[in-house]
Amino acid sequence: MGDTLEFNEIYQEVKGSWNDGRLRFSKQNVVYKSSKTGKVDNIPASELNLAQWRRVCLGHGIKLGTSAGHVYKYDGFRDTDFEKISEFFKANYKVELTEKDMCVKGWNWGTAKFSGPLLSFEVNDNTAFEIPLSNVSQCATGKNEVTLEFHQNDDTEVSLMEVRFYVPPSQSDERQDPVEAFAQNVLSKADVIQATGDAVCIFKELQCLTPRGRYDIRIYPTFLHLHGKTFDYKIPYTTVLRLFLLPHKDQRQMFFVISLDPPIKQGQTRYHFLILLFSKEEDINLTLNMSEEDVERRFEGKLSKFMSGSLYEMVSRVMKALVNRKITVPGNFQGHSGAQCITCSYKASSGLLYPLERGFIYVHKPPVHLRFEEISCVNFARGTTTTRSFDFEIETKQGNQYTFSSIEREEYGKLFDFVNAKKLNIKNRGFKEGMKGNIDEYSDSDDDQHDAYLERMKAEGKIREEGNDSDESDGESDESFNPGEEDEEIAEEYDSNASASDSSEGGDESEDESAKKKKAKKAKVVKEKKERKPRKEKKQKDAGGPKRPMSAYMLWLNSSRERIKSENPGISITEISKKAGEMWRQLSKDEKQVRMKSEKLESKKSAGKKDEKKRKSAGGDKDRERGGNDSFKSREFIETSEESSSDSDHKSKSKRKKVNPVTVNAIIRHAAAVTTGI
Repeated sequence: MGDTLEFNEIYQEVKGSWNDGRLRFSKQNVVYKSSKTGKVDNIPASELNLAQWRRVCLGHGIKLGTSAGHVYKYDGFRDTDFEKISEFFKANYKVELTEKDMCVKGWNWGTAKFSGPLLSFEVNDNTAFEIPLSNVSQCATGKNEVTLEFHQNDDTEVSLMEVRFYVPPSQSDERQDPVEAFAQNVLSKADVIQATGDAVCIFKELQCLTPRGRYDIRIYPTFLHLHGKTFDYKIPYTTVLRLFLLPHKDQRQMFFVISLDPPIKQGQTRYHFLILLFSKEEDINLTLNMSEEDVERRFEGKLSKFMSGSLYEMVSRVMKALVNRKITVPGNFQGHSGAQCITCSYKASSGLLYPLERGFIYVHKPPVHLRFEEISCVNFARGTTTTRSFDFEIETKQGNQYTFSSIEREEYGKLFDFVNAKKLNIKNRGFKEGMKGNIDEYSDSDDDQHDAYLERMKAEGKIREEGNDSDESDGESDESFNPGEEDEEIAEEYDSNASASDSSEGGDESEDESAKKKKAKKAKVVKEKKERKPRKEKKQKDAGGPKRPMSAYMLWLNSSRERIKSENPGISITEISKKAGEMWRQLSKDEKQVRMKSEKLESKKSAGKKDEKKRKSAGGDKDRERGGNDSFKSREFIETSEESSSDSDHKSKSKRKKVNPVTVNAIIRHAAAVTTGI
C-alpha cells in the first residue's frame, strides 16, 4: 500500500448543499479541498480519535472525530473502498474504522444526545439523524418545547427552516428545567451572534464600497460588526474565506477585500465580498480594549496593546490576527504603466483586474475572484468597438464565462506572458502574432504556429482597402483644400486655354503683375491625383457555361434519397435532410471515398447518355431543317433512285416501288411553279 490514498468527487454537506472536492489520506494528515470555494480542511493524524463507516444517501460516508472536539463528515465512497481505507487507518493512524448502522424506521421518538458540535437523535442506540449545531441561528423555548431555527443557504433548492423538539418533564431532578438545559446545550455550540462584552477595538466612519456607505466597524473576539446609518451586519469570523490587500492604480489608495461564504444579505441582494477603500495618507493610533497580558496570551505577539500606523495597515493587521487567515497581495505582475493591475470593464462597470499568484480578482462592481484551479481556459479577443483595445475572456470548468473588455492593447504583452508563465490553457495562441503586426513592443514566442485569426484579419483589411481607395484620394485633396484656388484647379484640369482666357479678359494686366500675385499667394504643393482603380465587377454567370461539380455528399444524397423514403414512410423533406446528414456522418472515410468514386462513375454514365440524346436530337433537327421538303421529289430524282435500286438488285432482290402517276404529275407541276418563281 502506498503512502497516500486519494479520492475524487467526495462530497461535503454545507447547510443543505453538497459541495464536491478531493480527499487525501497521508501519513501526516487528512486533507480535503472543496472544488467550489477552495477551502481546505487539514486534520493532523495525531488528533484523530474516531473513524466511522456509514451508509448514506450518496453511497457510503466516513465520519472523523478529533481530540479537539471537531467532527468532519465526507460522503461519496464506494462499497469497495472500505477495506483499503480500514487497512490504511490501522497502519498509519492506529485508529480502527468501525461500521455504524443508521436507523431507518422513521420513528419520531428517541433520545437526544449532545456530542461535541453535533446533536444526535438516536432510536434504539442507532442514529436517525444528526444536526450540526453551527447551522443553528436561533433557539427558542416554550412549554415542554424547544424550537431550532437554521441559517439558510442560497445554493440549495430546498432548505430546512426549523425543527421542534418535545421535551417531557423530568421526574428525577425538579431543580433543573429539562427544556432550559436542552436550550443551553444548543446555544453553547450554536452559531448565534450575541454582542456580549466590549469590542476589542472600533474603527469609525470607514468608507465601504460593497455594501455601499460609511460604517463603524466594531471588532469582537468572534465576529465583526458593521454599523451604518441604515443597515447593520454581523459577520462571524468562521464565514471569512480570504483576505486581500490591493493597491489602487493611482498609488494613493488601497482596497481591503474580505471574501465571505455564506454571503451577507440585504433584502434579496447577496454580498460575497466586503470591500473597504482607504487612503494611504490616513494614519491612526490604536489601543486595544484588552490588557497587555491578555493580548500577549491570545494573539502570541501578532498584536500589541498600543499600535500606530496607516489606517489600512491597522485594519488588515487586526483582521489577520483574529481571523487567522493569510492576506493575499498582488505578485510580481506589472502592467504597461508600472501598476500591478489592469484597467478594464466587466459587464456595465469599469474596474481593476489584479493578476495574483494563484488567481485573478476584479474590483469592484461586481467583485469577481477566479482561482487558477477552476479556470478551464482563457481567450484573447479583439475589441468589439475599436481596435485599440482587446477583450480578455476566462472560461471556468463549470461552464461560466467572464469577459473583461476595453483593455488597452499595450497591456497585451504583459498579460500574455503572465498567463503563459502560469501555464493556463490559451485558446488562441496565435493571436499574439496578429497583435505584433501592429505593435512592435509585443514579443512573440509562437512564430512557428499558423494563425488563422491573423489571416482572416488580413483578408478583411484587403477588402476594406480596395473599397476605400476612392475615399483616400478624396481625403488627400481635402488636406490642401483652398476655396480661392479651387476654380483654378478646375480650369487647369478641364480647360487647356484657361490661362489665355483670363489674360484676354484682363487686358491691362501684364505678365509682371500676374507674377507678383503668384508670389503673394502661399506656396502650394499640388498633389497629383491618383488614378482610381477600377472596381472589380462581379462576373456574370454564363447560362451556357459548365456548372460546378456536385460534392460527394450531394451525389450520395441523390442516390440514397429513394432508399431513405422507403425505409421511413411519411418522412418530410426537412427530416430527409437531417436523416441523410446523420447517415453520412456515420460513414467512415474509406466508405465515403468508395461511394464517391462509384457515384461519380454513375453520374458520368448518365451524363454521357444525356449528351448522346442531345446530339441525336440536335442531328435530327438539322436533318429536318435540311430535308424540310422531303415530300417534294423531282422526276429526275425518282428515275435516278430507280436506276440505283436496280443496280443494287444484283446482290439482294427487292420489289420495285410503284409510283402513283397522279402524285408524279402533282410533283412536276409544283417544281415548275417553283422554277418560274425564281
